Amino acid sequence: MKLVMAIIHDDDAQKVMDELSRNQFGVTKLASTGGFLKSGNTTLIIGAGEEKVDDVISIIENKCKSRKQVTTANFPLTSVADGYVPYPIEVTVGGATIFVLDVEQFKKI
Repeated sequence: MKLVMAIIHDDDAQKVMDELSRNQFGVTKLASTGGFLKSGNTTLIIGAGEEKVDDVISIIENKCKSRKQVTTANFPLTSVADGYVPYPIEVTVGGATIFVLDVEQFKKI
């Protein structure tokens, strides 16, 4: 058995969860926050048999697309000089970061 952890953009979460459910995968959703943009992410935890991991990853890949977004740079106040005016920058958001871990033991009580 494998544990798939996927960190995805909040905007993609419901589409991914719906498709995983349609394909009989159990999924747990955790709210998380990204470090760079300080924006909302969703971390999904999915248990799957080793032979089904590629199916899970394929669903995530098909539903999580990268896109460009304009935002202002957020720097900690300690590093901001007087008179600093934040400027807009274009960043890539979306996509997914996926971890696949071995499960030593699984129990559902």
